[in-house]
Amino acid sequence: MEKNRLAKTILIAFLCLVMGSGLTYCIIKYYPGFTKTINTVKKEVTVNENGISDGIEAVYDSVVTIQNYQAGKLKGLGSGFIYDKTGLIMTNNHVIASATELKVILSDGTSIGATVIGSDEYADIAVIKIDEKYVTSVATLGSSEKSKLGDTVFAVGTPMSTEYRGTVTRGIISGKDRMVTVSSEGSSDWIMNVMQTDAAINPGNSGGPLCNVSGEVIGINNMKIVESSIEGIGFAIPIEDALTYANKIVNNEEIKRAYLGIQMTDISSVSSYSLRKEGISLSKNITSGVIVLSVLDNTPASEAKIEKGDVITRLENYKTDTVAELRYYLYKYNPGDKVELTLIRDGNERKVTVTLGSN
Repeated sequence: MEKNRLAKTILIAFLCLVMGSGLTYCIIKYYPGFTKTINTVKKEVTVNENGISDGIEAVYDSVVTIQNYQAGKLKGLGSGFIYDKTGLIMTNNHVIASATELKVILSDGTSIGATVIGSDEYADIAVIKIDEKYVTSVATLGSSEKSKLGDTVFAVGTPMSTEYRGTVTRGIISGKDRMVTVSSEGSSDWIMNVMQTDAAINPGNSGGPLCNVSGEVIGINNMKIVESSIEGIGFAIPIEDALTYANKIVNNEEIKRAYLGIQMTDISSVSSYSLRKEGISLSKNITSGVIVLSVLDNTPASEAKIEKGDVITRLENYKTDTVAELRYYLYKYNPGDKVELTLIRDGNERKVTVTLGSN
């Protein structure tokens, strides 16, 4: 009797991986007083015994190395990919910034000159062009929106030096819609919405493609967290966002962003001593927000009577604890839109309406 009772309470789970034909997950359950129940879930997968080599082959020859020369000297190295048969190449703005000359190295080692079509700093997107006679392969653009956490992805690029051009690294999508603060010269300037991956991203990978297993480009690699205690946290701009800006650049559309007309800084990044030197005194109870250091003449901020020393805490319903957050939410609006700012002046909270200008 005891043996029979124990036998009825056994729970057995089988995990069956069928390479090349899909993934089958079988659970067989036994409970006292119940008959056997079998639940089966099947999901087709695209990774086969060749791994992702077919996907790599599909995109590999469209990936290029970009060399940034300034005054005749090589100053930087990055990656990019040909996305149009006319020779258009998508990359990061920071890869081509300040270049006086650009050279592109194709997958077969051919080195040719390239011209800048245009770029945008805040989107970190640039489009450059080579002569279409050199185009032998064009990348297929996929969808980051259809990708899921845990999907296999790979990156192709030129980490560190041209010696390692065409390096492929593999990982998964570790996160989506990450709001990452981008810093320059020690300050937090703006926020980007990016995908997170644990595929190895190193200096020189910037501008190169992040691809799904079919070799479709779903993102543009653009940065990583650099700390000795952190590994495997890289970021890529979703291809939908990148293509939106690339199309505007190619079509010579002016990229306009909303504008307040103030000089500002984070409360957390400035000392009370520095503020006093600027003639600004704040209550110790104010610990977050954006301090207005000055208001430019004949701007939306001056017309709305915003003053030096005001602390902006909200834009509409969005909290603005930092300059990066204020810019991010501000850029959701268009020039000409009216927005409400919540600010603190002389210890009192007040609201002002601003008609946004264009930068």
